[in-house]
Amino acid sequence: MGWLFVFLAAASEIAGAAGLNLYSQRKTVKNGILYLGGFGTSFVFLYTSFHYLQVSIAYTVWVGIGTAGAVLINMYLFGESKNVGRILSVILILIGVMGLKALS
Repeated sequence: MGWLFVFLAAASEIAGAAGLNLYSQRKTVKNGILYLGGFGTSFVFLYTSFHYLQVSIAYTVWVGIGTAGAVLINMYLFGESKNVGRILSVILILIGVMGLKALS
């Protein structure tokens, strides 16, 4: 159950990061709700995951998935650079996250 909360927290963080990007470009209520709601929901799910998992593992996996997801969303939806170094770095983050999950 704890892993479900971590993944929901990471998905919410990715939505919040996309909302932040949209809000920085155009300050609308919809973009603000996506930004604040995404990050707020993310923290609620992350906190809930601490009841099931070690804080160090849950937090690290959340950060890794959220970071990788935010980079990928920004690459594909907002036109950020898609160079090989960035893609390789995201792959390395995901490998580390999978390793932590597999070993915990």
